[in-house]
Amino acid sequence: MADELELLRRANPVPGDDPRFGEGPLGHEGERRLNHLMAGAGAGEDTATGPATRPATGPGTGGERGPRRSRPRLVWALAATVAVALTATALLLAGPNTTPAVAAPRPLVVRADSTPVPLDTLVQRAERAERDAGDGSEGLRKGTHVQSWSVGMSEDGPPITLPVERVVRWNADDSHTELVVATDPRHPGRRVLTDADDGPRLVDDGHVISEQTFPPSWSDAPPQSPPPHDTARLRAYLREAQHLDGPPTTGELLDATAVLLDTWTLGARENAALARLLADAKGLRPVGQVTDRLGRLGQAYVYDGAGYRRMLIMDPADGTVLGLEDTAAVDEPEYGVETGDVMQYSAWIR
Repeated sequence: MADELELLRRANPVPGDDPRFGEGPLGHEGERRLNHLMAGAGAGEDTATGPATRPATGPGTGGERGPRRSRPRLVWALAATVAVALTATALLLAGPNTTPAVAAPRPLVVRADSTPVPLDTLVQRAERAERDAGDGSEGLRKGTHVQSWSVGMSEDGPPITLPVERVVRWNADDSHTELVVATDPRHPGRRVLTDADDGPRLVDDGHVISEQTFPPSWSDAPPQSPPPHDTARLRAYLREAQHLDGPPTTGELLDATAVLLDTWTLGARENAALARLLADAKGLRPVGQVTDRLGRLGQAYVYDGAGYRRMLIMDPADGTVLGLEDTAAVDEPEYGVETGDVMQYSAWIR
């Protein structure tokens, strides 16, 4: 189901890319029809059916039919377009007592006709991919490319969803660059909501939110140090990365996975180790196939925590983690959050 802004766009009778908005002179037929429309407007006549009438509704009319003043259809179409755009913007940036047109994206839906694949099966496929890599051509690389959607909440206003794309690249001297842009692959080319700098506002798709270069980092602590490629050491690595006092719970393991993938692009060996670690986690159950927000097919695994539901999406071919979705399992009326709202979503790109 489309979100509220998408419903408004569909209600627009003349989309922005309609050929009637193309630039250039009118053709002969276009000029003839425009003249006909204008003539009809001046004469109080509908251009398609002749004189147009409708029942009079005022008191004392006795059911008489009076003339209806018609207008060129193009004028009405343009007016409707402007009205829809203004309504969308008003709802989008309205005050705390209104419902925003841009809400959290709908939760991913598991295909009803799909068969859940056990995590152990994906581990076998990840290990096969590890063996096939052999020469390390699909090796570990520091840096990440991720699309994410996160909900900004405030007691002073409704929740708003902020979609961004982040690319982090590390250099040989351990300096790195980070580029963050506002974009939503669900609606390519459309304007995007951001709350950077001066609060919630619409920006063009691809608007650069920040572009920074960071000096060399000499830290050798996780997650800055390279992750190991065996399960026991990787578990300890993620525990240290999250500053945990004991072995990570399933929820903590999923948090640590997100931190790891926000820092590193895993090679085949590290990917297999992570798949084995996830397969050992308690309460992570297979539910079937989904299509993620980048259009990729994946197998979904769900974990129910206190007050939230987490869905891990993995590539069925080699066990690569594609995405992680968190949805609210309880209402939070003080923040305008309802059960089922997507609170956070990340889609990692190799």
